[in-house]
Amino acid sequence: MSAPPPPPSGSEPPLPPNPARRTQALPSETPKPPADDPNAPGALRRILASPTYREADRDLDFLQEEDTRGLRLQLEYLKADAVLREHDISHTVVVFGSTRIQEPKAAERHLADCAQRLAADPGNAELRRRHAVAQRLREKSRFYDIARELGRTVGRACDITYGGRMLVMTGGGPGIMEAANRGAHDVGASSIGLNISLPHEQFPNPYVTPEFCLKFRYFALRKFHFALRAKALVVFPGGFGTMDELFEILELSQTRKMPPVPVVLVGESYWRRAFDPDFLVDEGVIEPEDRDLFWFAESADEIWHGILKWHRMKGEPLCPDVGWTT
Repeated sequence: MSAPPPPPSGSEPPLPPNPARRTQALPSETPKPPADDPNAPGALRRILASPTYREADRDLDFLQEEDTRGLRLQLEYLKADAVLREHDISHTVVVFGSTRIQEPKAAERHLADCAQRLAADPGNAELRRRHAVAQRLREKSRFYDIARELGRTVGRACDITYGGRMLVMTGGGPGIMEAANRGAHDVGASSIGLNISLPHEQFPNPYVTPEFCLKFRYFALRKFHFALRAKALVVFPGGFGTMDELFEILELSQTRKMPPVPVVLVGESYWRRAFDPDFLVDEGVIEPEDRDLFWFAESADEIWHGILKWHRMKGEPLCPDVGWTT
């Protein structure tokens, strides 16, 4: 049997082309020369400067329009979720409380300043009010220390929780939120801060881990991420923002829109005056079982052991029992 004839010329595959560069430029790579049309360069500059010529994902003006709100909402969900998943963060202990509750030494300075102003004008009713408020804030500065100690405890547990890492998560602001982030920072642990864009300039506290400090445009998406990985909500004395986060989680738990999580109210005497759940039960607007959606605590140790016990009773322990102390 005779050998097959040699392949015809040109049947061998050519060398692969350069993946990024041509040997011969395409016609579109060279602008129309002014020798052919003196007006062409100016016309081209106007085209290139037009917002419509920008790629959609690079057109920041377009992304701020009314019609692209849905895209912005999607991006706010995706960015935060991608960052946390990339770092295996499956659980969070969310901490909220007043931005006005400072660490003790700062509260002392503020009180001394108010006292000095009042001494210079003792008949000023507004200065008397501010001095009284400063006294109460100094008393509440102990909560800063409690939140900071809780942050240390959660930070120590960060890498031994079942099913992924567990980090402190706050709104990223000052006061109680700063204290919780600072506690994690004290023990070399990461923590999360979900900051929000407001009409006035604001800054995240310096103790949030930089790669986990996320800024949101929409409260709704920020709230979503507070709830998404929460294994507990710890609520210190606070105002409207604190109340907002507290009652949202309570409502989601009450309606079972999300599985209930431990909700710990720190400082029973404050919370008993801030709202009265027994009154709500007596008025028939909530059920007795709804009071069991939260409990009170007075120390970091009580908070942490209560959270661990709640999850053990649920049959889903957060971490090995290693004799935790704060």
